[in-house]
Amino acid sequence: MSGFKEPGFADRQKAALQARQNLLNKFRAQPGADDPAVKARAEERAAIADRRAKAKESREAEKAEQKRREEEAAAAEAARIAREKEEEAAREEALLAEQKAKRDARYAARKERGKKKR
Repeated sequence: MSGFKEPGFADRQKAALQARQNLLNKFRAQPGADDPAVKARAEERAAIADRRAKAKESREAEKAEQKRREEEAAAAEAARIAREKEEEAAREEALLAEQKAKRDARYAARKERGKKKR
């Protein structure tokens, strides 16, 4: 049984040359740009990219529509709140006027009672 043989410089050089040659052969074996299979894959990638672009455009349009609806809802809510505040202010003003009228009536009645006694 023989032991492990340490590879020498020449062996390592030969292995490196073989690896470079294998890489070169692998590269040369690839089909060129004018190959129908390569063209078909490129067309398929272009179609996929086009579908993605359309889907993205559709999503962005949907987001813009959603944002517009939210802004409309916020504006309607703000208008409702403003209207409620105006109504509340009008009710408060009417209440104060009614209270003042009652107060004035009591004051006038008191004055009348005072004049009758004399």
